[in-house]
Amino acid sequence: MKLALFDLDNTLLSGDSDFEWAQFLIEQGVHDRDVYEAQNQIFYDQYKQGTLDIHEFLDFQLKPLARHPRNILEAWRRKFMQEKILPIMRPRARELIARHRTDLSVIITATNSFVTAPIAREFGIDNLIATEPAQVNHEFTGEVTGIPCFRDGKFQRLAEWLAARHQSLEKFSESWFYSDSLNDLPLLTRVSHPVAVDPDDTLREHAVRNGWPVISLA
Repeated sequence: MKLALFDLDNTLLSGDSDFEWAQFLIEQGVHDRDVYEAQNQIFYDQYKQGTLDIHEFLDFQLKPLARHPRNILEAWRRKFMQEKILPIMRPRARELIARHRTDLSVIITATNSFVTAPIAREFGIDNLIATEPAQVNHEFTGEVTGIPCFRDGKFQRLAEWLAARHQSLEKFSESWFYSDSLNDLPLLTRVSHPVAVDPDDTLREHAVRNGWPVISLA
């Protein structure tokens, strides 16, 4: 069996769903623009620079989920999918996913599962490993459950997910991971086929130095 792992933001999407979700809530008047827009940009810049404090960011990103009933959040999410996500789903990403249709395919992303679950479904991928917002009685608490799916945590979450299936990364005859970000180097270095997709400068340099493929889905 072979394993195909796909990062989501700026890899399968030509944008960042975490960033776009916050911007969407600002545009809907849910968040105060003056307070949230600048902070959203700061966190996004820190992510791209590899300096993001994931727990500080998750406090910013998940707390708003706890302030609104689940049915309202889901209505916003449906609109978000139509207005923000469908336009940035890359056709060439769909082609790449199709090339791995006989492999075990997984979207693995730092963005929380509430935002990303419908995106994974739209791409036709059943398996999603994402940062998990805590819930009580189907309502969000504003906290995170378990290890955030970020940097080393992304590899840890994958190992846990595979172990629950009585599998391990080493048991796959081949494994791919497609990503754009320096933040994914901990997992990229562990698969048999790391692939840099429209990478940031740090990942591009690392990929070239190590002879990894560099591709574009844009």
